[in-house]
Amino acid sequence: MLVSLYLAFTDYNLFNPPQWVGLDNFVELFHDPQYLQSVGVTLTYVVIGTPLKLASALGVAMLLNRSSRVQGFYRSALYVPSLLGASVSIAIVWKAMFSNGGVVDEILSAVGIHLGGWVGSVTLAMPMMIILACWQFGAPMVIFLAGLKQIPGELYEAASLDGAGAFRKFIGVTLPMLGPVLLFNLILDTIGSFQIFAPAYIISGGQGGPAGATMFYTLYLYIQGFTDFRMGYASAMAWLLVVVLGIVTYLFFRSSKSWANYTGGEE
Repeated sequence: MLVSLYLAFTDYNLFNPPQWVGLDNFVELFHDPQYLQSVGVTLTYVVIGTPLKLASALGVAMLLNRSSRVQGFYRSALYVPSLLGASVSIAIVWKAMFSNGGVVDEILSAVGIHLGGWVGSVTLAMPMMIILACWQFGAPMVIFLAGLKQIPGELYEAASLDGAGAFRKFIGVTLPMLGPVLLFNLILDTIGSFQIFAPAYIISGGQGGPAGATMFYTLYLYIQGFTDFRMGYASAMAWLLVVVLGIVTYLFFRSSKSWANYTGGEE
């Protein structure tokens, strides 16, 4: 990490000795249209994909939070995509499914919806990546399920006596009691969304998709460092990402004081 911090202030191409350039790499970043595009693409993915993934995970966790003989089977089956979703093989399968003439295209065409391939579409490439993220809801689902089982049943009974319906119980009991768990999942999945790389690289062929529609931050960083051999520039990108993630995590912790309630009453 210390070496990469030093390289962020140098011009280094992996073959010649690093040349000190000071803040030139950081200044160039904010004048690089492709870099700014990668920031916009990544923020779009984080802001839309992360809440949808967590909402899917919480919804399924609530469905599984019931006594059933087959609960263990469903829990395991729904967790499997989280183990496989970041692999190269799954990304290849996903690309084939959403390509022109793929399974998704054939199913939609059968019901009169002709979208063509999602992989090569400027407007559909990002939704495809978000759907892949939502499909990997297994890990936060298991954590939400553990949190749901810690909520005392007496709270729901008291809410029922007060005439609360299902929605009011969810807003008034479930969400407040899940505050710490929600904070944990929110931080981990936000960081994971910022760091998305393997699916974007495989599905886009390492080129960032049509018109840069899936040119995520880490993918552009990889291209700069290991394709164009601008290791100093890539190191500057990496350290900016570290700083941003630190700020985002800090803001989550600060804001959580108003909504993440702990059992002991301490924050």
